[in-house]
Amino acid sequence: MALDGIVIANIVNELKESLAGGRINRIAQPETDELIITIKGQDREIYKLFLSAGAGMPLIYFTDDAKPNPLTAPNFCMLLRKHLNNGKILDVLQPGLERIVSIKVEHMDEMGDLKVNTLIIELMGKHSNIILCDESMTILDSIKRVNQFMSSVREVLPGREYFIPQTMDKLDPLTIDYNSFHKTVLSKAMAISKAIYTSLTGISPLIANEICYRASIDSSMPTSALSEDIGLHLYRNFERIMDQVKNKEFTPHIVMRDNSPVEFSSINLTSYLTYDIESFQSPSAMLETYYASKNKTLKMHQKTANLRKLVANAIERASKKYDLQLKQLKDTEKRDKYKIYGELITAYGYELEPDAKELIAPNYYDNNQLITIPLDTTITPMENAKKYFNRYNKLKRTYEALTQLIKESKDEISHLESISASLEMARDEDSLADLKQELMDHGYVKKKHSRDGSKGGKKSKKNAKSKPLTYISSDGYQIYVGKNNYQNEEITFKVANGGDWWFHAKNIPGSHVIVKSAGDQLPDKTLEEAAKLAAHYSRGKDSSKVEIDYTQRKNIKKPNGAKPGFVIYNTNYSILVDTDISDIKEVKG
Repeated sequence: MALDGIVIANIVNELKESLAGGRINRIAQPETDELIITIKGQDREIYKLFLSAGAGMPLIYFTDDAKPNPLTAPNFCMLLRKHLNNGKILDVLQPGLERIVSIKVEHMDEMGDLKVNTLIIELMGKHSNIILCDESMTILDSIKRVNQFMSSVREVLPGREYFIPQTMDKLDPLTIDYNSFHKTVLSKAMAISKAIYTSLTGISPLIANEICYRASIDSSMPTSALSEDIGLHLYRNFERIMDQVKNKEFTPHIVMRDNSPVEFSSINLTSYLTYDIESFQSPSAMLETYYASKNKTLKMHQKTANLRKLVANAIERASKKYDLQLKQLKDTEKRDKYKIYGELITAYGYELEPDAKELIAPNYYDNNQLITIPLDTTITPMENAKKYFNRYNKLKRTYEALTQLIKESKDEISHLESISASLEMARDEDSLADLKQELMDHGYVKKKHSRDGSKGGKKSKKNAKSKPLTYISSDGYQIYVGKNNYQNEEITFKVANGGDWWFHAKNIPGSHVIVKSAGDQLPDKTLEEAAKLAAHYSRGKDSSKVEIDYTQRKNIKKPNGAKPGFVIYNTNYSILVDTDISDIKEVKG
């Protein structure tokens, strides 16, 4: 999600407390649309302020990270150094609840006169920019120049007057009263949440949904469905959130699910209370943590891209082959007919007239119903019988071969789909190394040759085998979750004992889940939690409910020659569960 006006209000408050009265020591521009400004605060602390006007990730926060700078500073960076270096920060402001931060800096020009310049950071998605203005709010320059051909609303060029574009006709949520709220928001013919965030500055869809949730209103309902009393109730909940902003009652936090960030906010998101919440002392720490985690997830997604494409192509090829084999198998269905033709000709062929074109005989396989059998007049009846027997035997051999090939193709597709599901679960380099190894072991990826010319099929010690996920149930039982087929096999046949319990999503790719029960009958809560883990770590993760098979480990068998992670079982129970594991404790390390 992008920054909203409330998070920016939190950041502005943090910047004002830390930077007011401080002096700018250094300005760097490590990337085309990024700045790092180093400030020495009045408390003698050194602060690094990271600014980004990237279209996909506009940001502003304090950081300790350093980035390499280009050998030659860009022109905009040189301009900032000229007008801001050694300048004193007078104030940090936010107009209304706009996604804009203004930093006012007092600076001595070449003539020795004090001037006040303003550095404006606009955090507006693809329209984000960093703009330097003089005392009269005339633009000196910007990190992104915008001419009339790029925008019909506002030019951002040196010499132009700076102003905030009012294209959306949104109202300031910090000053709006109930009458204006009713007239502007509740009169729009659209869903309630959309009416809120399209009418008020700085309110994101996330906050609009939160306002509706606190008012116990379905955010997707049309505004026309609200009565006067419910509309007033909605406004009161909105007003309480705005009072928190006015009173600077911020609670920066990240909503987590499966150790991955879902959302961040500077007010409590009551609609996510069932998720894990990670709280922070400052919005800067929140943003840096959130985007670092997001970048890690993005990088992992990028690293798995080639493997996911390779596996998808392999599944497509295997599926086409499987469909063709099924079609060919269907063509063998007439084999038994040819066998019957041969037997009936052998039994009744002696009655045929010379040059007979067909044999009409009772079919003793079908209550002696008469059957007509075509004959080749150029050969004898016995040769016709032999010809039909040959067709039967050929189709029989084809049927037997295809039956085996179809099983192999089906197993291959299941195997590839399980790898595909594991790729979606991959969290780290070790997990990825396991999956690469599995693909190499089964010929989907070529094995690399070592320096001595041998094939490096074995993983190096540096690429240590990744470990399965570990959870603790509410009743204290240890639960293992395999992240790939090799781990599935390991926890099922090496970690688990015969009396332990095994879980897996029914008929869909997913992780093996083992509960170390020491032969105990599982408590209902632990059973449900293990089933939820099996549902969550499966291809059915996004379904509302998933059917899970479970049984004791002693009932699980691995067929000879089966792919890794493939097992069979005949004795089992089933349970239908959702995929929410937010309340199940994971053991780290």
